[in-house]
Amino acid sequence: MAVAVAAFVAPLIVGLSAAQALTLLGIPDPGPLTTYGLPALRAVADLSGALAIGSLLFAAFLTPPQRDGLLDVAGYRALRRAGICALVWAGAAALLVPLTLSDTTGQPVLRTLRPEQVWHAIGQVEVAGAWRTTAIMAVVLAVACRIALRWGWTPPLFALSLGCLLPIALTGHSSAGGAHDLATNSLLLHLVGVTVWTGGLFAVLAHALRGGAHTDLATRRFSAVATCAFVVVAISGVINAWVRVPLSDVFTTTYGQLVVAKTVALCALGLIGFFQRRKAIPALAADPGDRGALIRFAGVEALVFAATIGLAVGLGRTPPPDLKTVPTPVEVEIGYDLPGPPTVTRLLFDWRFDLIFGTLSVVLAVLYLIGVRRLRARGDAWPVGRTISWLCGCAILLIATSSGVGRYAPAMFSVHMAQHMMLSMLAPILFALGGPVLLALRVLPAAGRDAPPGPREWILAAVHNPVSRFMTNPVVAAVFFISGFYALYLGGIFNAVLDQHGAHLAMNLHFLVSGYLFYWVVLGIDPKPRQVQPLTKVGMVFGSLPFHAFFGVALMSMTTVMGGWFYRSLGLSWNHDLLGDQHTGGSLAWASGELPLVVVMLALLIQWSRSDSREAKRIDRAADRDHDAELAAHNAMFAELARHDREQR
Repeated sequence: MAVAVAAFVAPLIVGLSAAQALTLLGIPDPGPLTTYGLPALRAVADLSGALAIGSLLFAAFLTPPQRDGLLDVAGYRALRRAGICALVWAGAAALLVPLTLSDTTGQPVLRTLRPEQVWHAIGQVEVAGAWRTTAIMAVVLAVACRIALRWGWTPPLFALSLGCLLPIALTGHSSAGGAHDLATNSLLLHLVGVTVWTGGLFAVLAHALRGGAHTDLATRRFSAVATCAFVVVAISGVINAWVRVPLSDVFTTTYGQLVVAKTVALCALGLIGFFQRRKAIPALAADPGDRGALIRFAGVEALVFAATIGLAVGLGRTPPPDLKTVPTPVEVEIGYDLPGPPTVTRLLFDWRFDLIFGTLSVVLAVLYLIGVRRLRARGDAWPVGRTISWLCGCAILLIATSSGVGRYAPAMFSVHMAQHMMLSMLAPILFALGGPVLLALRVLPAAGRDAPPGPREWILAAVHNPVSRFMTNPVVAAVFFISGFYALYLGGIFNAVLDQHGAHLAMNLHFLVSGYLFYWVVLGIDPKPRQVQPLTKVGMVFGSLPFHAFFGVALMSMTTVMGGWFYRSLGLSWNHDLLGDQHTGGSLAWASGELPLVVVMLALLIQWSRSDSREAKRIDRAADRDHDAELAAHNAMFAELARHDREQR
């Protein structure tokens, strides 16, 4: 029923603006099958994708597995439902490829199905290529859901399902024009929030209708997820609308009116969720079998969600208001203009907040401080140095992505390399010394012997599993850390994807993850799946230095400009010496290994010294308990040896 509602609302909304869109774009009418079939099928794809994501969320985190790690009945059903929804998602995405080609070219859809034209056209139409990628990823997701039986597979599958959103999220209105960095980042957050909220609601409702076990637990956990999703959806929606619609056009254009309608729908959903928290959750807490209030509120909320998804599809098919000014080449390529060459003042104070990594830095800092506060509130101590280290790491992450460094990084190779070194060489060291996993394990309560596993158990399962053990192998961690430099820059990846916003997000994520993994093994005070000896840690650090230095020298020795085609397209008169700027970036890469080396060696020496002190104290405590029994046995052994020597003489 929900799919039918979404598929009905989407073409209904498109009917209000389809003619206007075709007129503005100068494209012939492709026919009613494309005009109205495309939005209806897009609504089916979006809703089936949300159901797949929500079902995997339910199987991974909202219902407990069996004690042997296998999925229980509810988790197994959710996983199989996710597989079916993923197949529907893949089928809808595959059908959207020819419909998108028809819509883009203005030709009837049957004409675009000619084999000699389809594959050539897909490579030229970005949205069609994105739907093709989505279809392939959804098929992989469906197959994986079919063969998985253990709970340990569900978190990675949930992450894969969220990854299926990326191809389409990085295309469309938000990926072009001015401020597209803010528009794309806000759309990513918006889509993740909406799909997790919508899909999780449908999964909990299906579980309640079946009368499944632990419905009260699933509802409580989903309530927390839905609250966070509501905040993310509201804030990201406001930012995306602010970028696309001037305030003067909110009530005078079709696009603005649809934004207002979405806002009203979001407020209605938030109100329904509020009453559900007030009525359904207390009723389940008092009687886990009392599911009436939950089913009523969730059923209404699900229908509103379906209509809202159809409304969102119609909004995506509606052209935004015309720009009042023509964007510069720099604004078209990176989303914003640059006031001039990067001076010290501009790098420090010319900020543009990064909605992905800037928000991540703030959230990480707040969560850490909450954990420290709770730990101290119950009388437990937590070293101040760890807190300072973690907050400094968050500050480095914020500065690298949201200050003038982050602002100029897409336009200049030298600033990009400085950002790279901050994200991979400096921030991970501070994060590793902060001990976030150890803090979480001390703050989060244990689930109990017979209780369903909770966040603490999830963290332990993530740390102590074969994948973590493999990735924390010193050789693997070092290779993963070092190979990224060579594959990205010297392997041609950077040159090929320099103009793609999603590639910049992926690069920054890789810098953080690879650096944190390396320094977690070398310096981290958190629990690890394997213990590494201090000499091995020193060997990892000194073994990586030659590769790092050679990389910097290789950049300084290059005679061709990486990404020169992109940097020249920006037309920055003050950045004309691209090869010199690249050599500056190479020198930064070469020199940046010195400071982290000093920090790492000092930290290793301190940890080594403290380890020896703890071992000495342990031996002293053991001697106090058994009255130096070990020492007495040691002396007795030497006395016996001396007696034997005397007898032999």
